[in-house]
Amino acid sequence: MARLAKTEGLTEIQQEILGTVRTFVEREIIPVATELEHADEYPTEIVKGMAELGLFGLMIPEEFGGLGESLLTYALVVEEIARGWMSVSGILNTHFIVAYMIKQHGTPEQQAAFLPEMAEGRVRAAFSMSEPGLGSDVAAITTKGVRDGSDYLITGQKMWLTNGGTSNLVALLARTDEGADTPYKNLTTFLVEKEPGFGEVRPGLTVPGKIQKMGYKGVDTTELVLDDVRVPADRVLGGTPGRGFAHMMDGVEVGRVNVAARACGIALRAFELGIAYAQQRSAFGKPIAQHQAIQFKLADMAVKVEAAHQMMVRAARTKDAGQRNDLEAGMAKYLAAEYCKEVVEDSFRIHGGYGYSKEYEIERLYREAPMLLIGEGTAEIQRMIIGRRLLEEYKLR
Repeated sequence: MARLAKTEGLTEIQQEILGTVRTFVEREIIPVATELEHADEYPTEIVKGMAELGLFGLMIPEEFGGLGESLLTYALVVEEIARGWMSVSGILNTHFIVAYMIKQHGTPEQQAAFLPEMAEGRVRAAFSMSEPGLGSDVAAITTKGVRDGSDYLITGQKMWLTNGGTSNLVALLARTDEGADTPYKNLTTFLVEKEPGFGEVRPGLTVPGKIQKMGYKGVDTTELVLDDVRVPADRVLGGTPGRGFAHMMDGVEVGRVNVAARACGIALRAFELGIAYAQQRSAFGKPIAQHQAIQFKLADMAVKVEAAHQMMVRAARTKDAGQRNDLEAGMAKYLAAEYCKEVVEDSFRIHGGYGYSKEYEIERLYREAPMLLIGEGTAEIQRMIIGRRLLEEYKLR
């Protein structure tokens, strides 16, 4: 029995959920992932299967038709799915962030309107904060919502929406200029409903098409263009404008645990592929796994897989305990993404020339891993968050 990336103290229900997901990944995802990824084809049947398993409602409370599970359970499920194909876990991630934001900050009416259908996967969500000229400086958002009677008119352009085409609900951050003394308090999250697809998906709202990417294929990543899109004021998340930055940052915080989990899943898969290939490939009269240089590489890879997994678990458990976890989530995301890149590269090196061939799975992982270095905040942003929080914790009295 493999010993890496194990989690102590899981309940029987958690173990049953993970066992079911692991079987699903082995049977339904791994066999088709590379073919679908190379074709940049949306995994329709896989998504249907995840909906049937209840994964879209994993953290949605039971009163709204979800499974009411913890962030830890969700993160471990994501780790399993990313081990099969990282793009599939991305389809879950943005949906999960929006569902979490509605659960934590939505009005009772918003929760009742969206969460039951989100739990079933009939409403699938996208998360929209970035803009074409906007990197990590959220205060510089230019998309604007202007009050017009009982509605808002939203105009601007958003970028890097995962599920931008297939979603029918978008949590979108816009500037509403409520007269606050800081730019962060003049931002509002809107719950924008639309039709799935591309082109004009509601009056004034256009999804131009999929962005072509190096990796992270299959899932649709898009822009969003808004021209006086009319959104009712009751679709302001929480009912009160000016709180959007706090809402989004809370969503990103749990999203960072998700990205860490995705990195753990890819790293584990890269290790599995590397250690298997090292025992099958021979050089100089013996399997390359018996050469000390390869054993050193495998040892380093295993240590990184284990360390990243345990840090991700800690970040999830801290949040589940009701504690602030931006430090732990930042550390987990930073370490797991960096280690993922290194483990994938080492596995790629073990594969030698075959690693460069599209016939081998490691080629796909090699293109997927870099996305995790920038998703939900770059390594530099994580280090800033970590540094500031450490100064708070260790401030001289």
